[in-house]
Amino acid sequence: MGIRPPRRWGKSKPANEGTPEASEPEAEAAGAKPANEGTPDSMPRSRAGVRHVSASIVAPYVELVRQRLEVGRNGRAIYEELVDTQGYTGSYISVRRFIRALRDSQGPEAKAVIHTAPGEEAQVDYGEGPMVRHPETGKYRRTRMFVMTLGYSRKSVRLLCWKSSSRAWAQLHEESFRRLGGVTRTVVLDNLREGVLSPDVYEPALNPLFRDVLAHYGATALPARVRHPDRKGKVESAVGHAQRTPLKGLRFESLEAAQAYLDAWEAKWADTRIHGTTKRQVAAMFGEERPWLLALPVESSRRKPRSSLHSTSSPPSSTTS
Repeated sequence: MGIRPPRRWGKSKPANEGTPEASEPEAEAAGAKPANEGTPDSMPRSRAGVRHVSASIVAPYVELVRQRLEVGRNGRAIYEELVDTQGYTGSYISVRRFIRALRDSQGPEAKAVIHTAPGEEAQVDYGEGPMVRHPETGKYRRTRMFVMTLGYSRKSVRLLCWKSSSRAWAQLHEESFRRLGGVTRTVVLDNLREGVLSPDVYEPALNPLFRDVLAHYGATALPARVRHPDRKGKVESAVGHAQRTPLKGLRFESLEAAQAYLDAWEAKWADTRIHGTTKRQVAAMFGEERPWLLALPVESSRRKPRSSLHSTSSPPSSTTS
């Protein structure tokens, strides 16, 4: 297991945009350096954050702010609580800037990078899919997106469906294994009831249908610990990648059209990209991993394909919302 060096993702909006800096009382009272002059190269970001925290008008409320951040409240909620209960008279942007400086002073948290052997592990999860016109109501409805991501190569299979159930969960795994052309030895999943009836660190109770399907394919389920999402961070990243990139702002007239569009994007863009962690092409790494997957079990020739999954023909047109 390696350790990913801490870093800040993306670029934040310059502090001098929006509310004018001259309106900030703490800047004049403390003689603080204007935010748009930046942090000197000789001063670490954490030291600059400490200086801003101590100079801010929000500093007297630092413990309350820390407590609220720990339970997941955002800057707007914290600002409103300060105004309502603490008599705070400063601006919202002062609170937002204070929170940013507070996080900088604490330093970013290093994230563990879990390395897995080829063919060893797949991670699975649900995410929100695109808006699709429902065949019965004729109205656009939000779909669900099932994602299976291989731990070694980061190769993903993304499948759309209308709703989740124990049967659908099992069938989505079967279809993913067929698309990959093999099976990993373990499947890491969240503790949703389609897969896990009773979470437990040592002996989780699996849904019987899901347990039997995995046994048929020779795989073993490894439910993640409750409130421990980092264990399946690879598939969560794959869910977010699809939501932000090919599906953002699009609507489709049928589930078949949406799936075909997603499949074409998968082959043209997702598989050919250079992954940010491995620094290698996903398709090339999957080529290395493919021989290590367990062989698919022999299926009866009379078995009918699942009707809720669709062909992967060329991508049809989509409309922007």
